[in-house]
Amino acid sequence: MATTDLLSALQVRIGYAFQARNLLQQAVTHRSFSADHNERLEFLGDSVLNLSVAHLLFVQLSDLPEGDLSRVRANLVKQDTLHQLAEQLDLSSVLRLGEGELRSGGQKRPSILADALEALIGAVYLDGGYPAAQGLVERLFEKVDIKPTMQAAAKDPKTELQEWLQGRKLPLPQYTVVATTGMAHRQTFEVACEVPQLRQSQRGMGPSRRVAEQAAAAALLEILKSGPSA
Repeated sequence: MATTDLLSALQVRIGYAFQARNLLQQAVTHRSFSADHNERLEFLGDSVLNLSVAHLLFVQLSDLPEGDLSRVRANLVKQDTLHQLAEQLDLSSVLRLGEGELRSGGQKRPSILADALEALIGAVYLDGGYPAAQGLVERLFEKVDIKPTMQAAAKDPKTELQEWLQGRKLPLPQYTVVATTGMAHRQTFEVACEVPQLRQSQRGMGPSRRVAEQAAAAALLEILKSGPSA
Protein backbone atom coordinates (compact mmCIF):
# COMPACT_ATOMS: atom_id res chain seq x y z
CA MET A 1 0.00 0.00 0.00
CA ALA A 2 1.22 3.49 -0.78
CA THR A 3 1.99 5.06 2.60
CA THR A 4 2.47 8.77 3.22
CA ASP A 5 6.24 8.34 3.56
CA LEU A 6 6.51 6.40 0.29
CA LEU A 7 4.44 8.98 -1.57
CA SER A 8 6.53 11.80 -0.11
CA ALA A 9 9.68 10.05 -1.31
CA LEU A 10 8.18 9.63 -4.78
CA GLN A 11 7.50 13.37 -4.97
CA VAL A 12 11.17 14.02 -4.23
CA ARG A 13 12.21 11.60 -6.99
CA ILE A 14 9.97 13.22 -9.61
CA GLY A 15 10.88 16.75 -8.49
CA TYR A 16 7.28 17.82 -7.96
CA ALA A 17 5.22 18.39 -4.79
CA PHE A 18 1.47 17.86 -5.14
CA GLN A 19 -1.01 20.36 -3.80
CA ALA A 20 -3.81 17.79 -4.09
CA ARG A 21 -2.36 14.60 -2.61
CA ASN A 22 -5.47 12.66 -3.59
CA LEU A 23 -4.44 12.99 -7.26
CA LEU A 24 -1.10 11.37 -6.51
CA GLN A 25 -2.84 8.59 -4.57
CA GLN A 26 -5.22 7.97 -7.46
CA ALA A 27 -2.36 7.92 -9.99
CA VAL A 28 -0.77 4.92 -8.26
CA THR A 29 -4.05 3.04 -7.72
CA HIS A 30 -4.80 0.10 -10.04
CA ARG A 31 -8.40 -0.82 -10.87
CA SER A 32 -7.96 -4.08 -8.94
CA PHE A 33 -7.53 -2.08 -5.72
CA SER A 34 -10.33 0.50 -5.88
CA ALA A 35 -13.06 2.00 -8.02
CA ASP A 36 -11.18 5.29 -7.70
CA HIS A 37 -8.38 4.02 -9.94
CA ASN A 38 -5.91 5.61 -12.35
CA GLU A 39 -7.26 4.77 -15.80
CA ARG A 40 -8.77 8.20 -16.50
CA LEU A 41 -5.54 9.85 -15.39
CA GLU A 42 -3.64 7.45 -17.64
CA PHE A 43 -5.80 8.52 -20.60
CA LEU A 44 -5.02 12.17 -19.90
CA GLY A 45 -1.35 11.54 -19.20
CA ASP A 46 -0.91 9.71 -22.50
CA SER A 47 -1.86 12.87 -24.42
CA VAL A 48 0.26 15.14 -22.23
CA LEU A 49 3.23 12.79 -22.63
CA ASN A 50 2.92 12.73 -26.42
CA LEU A 51 2.73 16.52 -26.63
CA SER A 52 5.66 17.01 -24.25
CA VAL A 53 7.86 14.50 -26.06
CA ALA A 54 6.90 16.04 -29.42
CA HIS A 55 8.05 19.44 -28.17
CA LEU A 56 11.25 17.92 -26.78
CA LEU A 57 12.07 16.33 -30.13
CA PHE A 58 11.11 19.45 -32.07
CA VAL A 59 13.79 21.32 -30.12
CA GLN A 60 16.48 18.63 -29.88
CA LEU A 61 16.17 17.14 -33.36
CA SER A 62 15.49 20.32 -35.31
CA ASP A 63 16.65 18.90 -38.65
CA LEU A 64 14.47 15.79 -38.73
CA PRO A 65 11.35 15.77 -40.95
CA GLU A 66 7.91 15.11 -39.49
CA GLY A 67 7.72 11.42 -40.35
CA ASP A 68 11.03 10.66 -38.66
CA LEU A 69 10.09 12.72 -35.61
CA SER A 70 6.94 10.62 -35.28
CA ARG A 71 8.96 7.44 -35.35
CA VAL A 72 11.45 8.66 -32.74
CA ARG A 73 8.56 9.73 -30.52
CA ALA A 74 7.02 6.27 -30.87
CA ASN A 75 10.27 4.80 -29.55
CA LEU A 76 10.16 7.09 -26.52
CA VAL A 77 6.51 6.65 -25.54
CA LYS A 78 6.25 2.88 -26.10
CA GLN A 79 5.61 0.55 -23.18
CA ASP A 80 9.20 -0.72 -22.90
CA THR A 81 10.61 2.79 -22.50
CA LEU A 82 7.94 3.89 -20.02
CA HIS A 83 8.43 0.68 -18.03
CA GLN A 84 12.15 1.43 -17.71
CA LEU A 85 11.45 4.99 -16.59
CA ALA A 86 8.88 3.73 -14.06
CA GLU A 87 11.44 1.31 -12.65
CA GLN A 88 13.97 4.10 -12.30
CA LEU A 89 11.39 6.00 -10.23
CA ASP A 90 10.69 2.84 -8.18
CA LEU A 91 6.98 3.22 -8.94
CA SER A 92 6.37 -0.40 -7.96
CA SER A 93 6.98 0.51 -4.31
CA VAL A 94 3.98 2.84 -4.24
CA LEU A 95 1.51 0.97 -6.45
CA ARG A 96 -1.82 0.12 -4.86
CA LEU A 97 -2.95 -3.26 -6.20
CA GLY A 98 -5.64 -5.75 -5.27
CA GLU A 99 -4.61 -9.01 -3.59
CA GLY A 100 -5.09 -11.07 -6.74
CA GLU A 101 -2.97 -8.69 -8.82
CA LEU A 102 -0.26 -8.69 -6.17
CA ARG A 103 -0.14 -12.48 -6.09
CA SER A 104 0.16 -12.66 -9.88
CA GLY A 105 3.16 -10.31 -9.95
CA GLY A 106 1.32 -7.18 -11.01
CA GLN A 107 3.71 -4.97 -9.08
CA LYS A 108 6.41 -5.72 -11.65
CA ARG A 109 4.20 -6.01 -14.74
CA PRO A 110 5.47 -3.67 -17.49
CA SER A 111 2.00 -2.64 -18.68
CA ILE A 112 0.86 -1.70 -15.16
CA LEU A 113 4.01 0.30 -14.45
CA ALA A 114 3.90 2.08 -17.82
CA ASP A 115 0.24 2.95 -17.30
CA ALA A 116 0.95 4.24 -13.78
CA LEU A 117 3.68 6.51 -15.12
CA GLU A 118 1.26 8.00 -17.64
CA ALA A 119 -1.30 8.42 -14.85
CA LEU A 120 1.32 10.22 -12.77
CA ILE A 121 1.98 12.63 -15.65
CA GLY A 122 -1.77 13.21 -15.95
CA ALA A 123 -2.03 13.86 -12.22
CA VAL A 124 0.79 16.43 -12.34
CA TYR A 125 -0.94 18.11 -15.27
CA LEU A 126 -4.20 18.45 -13.31
CA ASP A 127 -2.44 19.58 -10.16
CA GLY A 128 0.09 22.04 -11.57
CA GLY A 129 -0.83 22.66 -15.20
CA TYR A 130 0.98 21.86 -18.42
CA PRO A 131 4.31 23.54 -17.55
CA ALA A 132 4.65 21.32 -14.48
CA ALA A 133 3.80 18.18 -16.46
CA GLN A 134 6.15 19.17 -19.28
CA GLY A 135 8.90 19.73 -16.72
CA LEU A 136 8.34 16.25 -15.31
CA VAL A 137 8.52 14.67 -18.78
CA GLU A 138 11.74 16.53 -19.55
CA ARG A 139 13.28 15.34 -16.28
CA LEU A 140 12.20 11.77 -17.00
CA PHE A 141 13.89 11.79 -20.40
CA GLU A 142 16.98 13.85 -19.60
CA LYS A 143 19.12 10.71 -19.23
CA VAL A 144 17.65 8.98 -22.28
CA ASP A 145 19.96 9.01 -25.28
CA ILE A 146 17.71 10.70 -27.82
CA LYS A 147 19.24 10.55 -31.28
CA PRO A 148 18.12 10.58 -34.93
CA THR A 149 19.11 6.93 -35.37
CA MET A 150 16.04 6.01 -33.35
CA GLN A 151 14.15 6.57 -36.57
CA ALA A 152 15.55 3.26 -37.83
CA ALA A 153 13.78 1.28 -35.14
CA ALA A 154 11.00 -1.05 -36.24
CA LYS A 155 7.66 0.67 -36.40
CA ASP A 156 4.83 -0.63 -34.26
CA PRO A 157 1.36 -0.95 -35.87
CA LYS A 158 0.00 2.26 -34.27
CA THR A 159 2.91 4.31 -35.59
CA GLU A 160 2.73 2.69 -39.02
CA LEU A 161 -1.01 3.32 -39.24
CA GLN A 162 -0.52 6.94 -38.19
CA GLU A 163 2.12 7.48 -40.86
CA TRP A 164 -0.02 5.74 -43.51
CA LEU A 165 -2.90 8.12 -42.74
CA GLN A 166 -0.72 11.23 -42.51
CA GLY A 167 0.83 10.40 -45.87
CA ARG A 168 -2.66 10.62 -47.36
CA LYS A 169 -3.63 13.80 -45.47
CA LEU A 170 -6.12 11.88 -43.35
CA PRO A 171 -6.82 12.50 -39.64
CA LEU A 172 -5.44 10.20 -36.96
CA PRO A 173 -7.40 7.08 -35.96
CA GLN A 174 -9.70 6.99 -32.95
CA TYR A 175 -9.20 4.30 -30.29
CA THR A 176 -12.05 3.28 -28.02
CA VAL A 177 -12.17 0.61 -25.32
CA VAL A 178 -15.39 -1.25 -26.13
CA ALA A 179 -15.16 -4.06 -23.56
CA THR A 180 -13.17 -5.17 -20.54
CA THR A 181 -13.65 -8.75 -19.34
CA GLY A 182 -12.17 -10.99 -16.68
CA MET A 183 -11.09 -10.53 -13.09
CA ALA A 184 -9.34 -7.28 -12.14
CA HIS A 185 -5.94 -8.98 -12.00
CA ARG A 186 -6.38 -10.89 -15.25
CA GLN A 187 -8.32 -8.70 -17.63
CA THR A 188 -8.77 -8.76 -21.38
CA PHE A 189 -9.32 -5.49 -23.22
CA GLU A 190 -11.14 -5.10 -26.52
CA VAL A 191 -10.39 -1.90 -28.41
CA ALA A 192 -11.88 -0.47 -31.60
CA CYS A 193 -9.64 1.46 -33.99
CA GLU A 194 -11.67 3.63 -36.36
CA VAL A 195 -11.06 6.05 -39.21
CA PRO A 196 -14.52 7.63 -39.71
CA GLN A 197 -13.53 9.43 -42.93
CA LEU A 198 -12.76 6.05 -44.53
CA ARG A 199 -15.70 4.31 -42.86
CA GLN A 200 -13.29 1.68 -41.62
CA SER A 201 -13.05 0.14 -38.16
CA GLN A 202 -11.32 -2.92 -36.74
CA ARG A 203 -11.05 -4.40 -33.26
CA GLY A 204 -8.19 -5.92 -31.32
CA MET A 205 -7.86 -7.73 -28.00
CA GLY A 206 -5.08 -8.05 -25.45
CA PRO A 207 -4.13 -8.21 -21.76
CA SER A 208 -3.72 -4.42 -21.64
CA ARG A 209 -5.21 -1.43 -23.41
CA ARG A 210 -1.89 -0.81 -25.16
CA VAL A 211 -1.64 -4.33 -26.56
CA ALA A 212 -5.28 -4.24 -27.69
CA GLU A 213 -4.73 -0.90 -29.45
CA GLN A 214 -1.73 -2.31 -31.31
CA ALA A 215 -3.74 -5.35 -32.37
CA ALA A 216 -6.62 -3.17 -33.60
CA ALA A 217 -4.23 -0.89 -35.48
CA ALA A 218 -2.55 -3.87 -37.13
CA ALA A 219 -5.92 -5.26 -38.24
CA LEU A 220 -7.06 -1.94 -39.67
CA LEU A 221 -3.73 -1.34 -41.40
CA GLU A 222 -3.99 -4.71 -43.13
CA ILE A 223 -7.43 -3.79 -44.45
CA LEU A 224 -6.32 -0.36 -45.64
CA LYS A 225 -3.18 -1.64 -47.35
CA SER A 226 -5.18 -4.21 -49.28
CA GLY A 227 -7.75 -1.64 -50.43
CA PRO A 228 -7.86 0.39 -53.65
CA SER A 229 -6.40 3.50 -51.96
CA ALA A 230 -3.30 1.70 -50.63
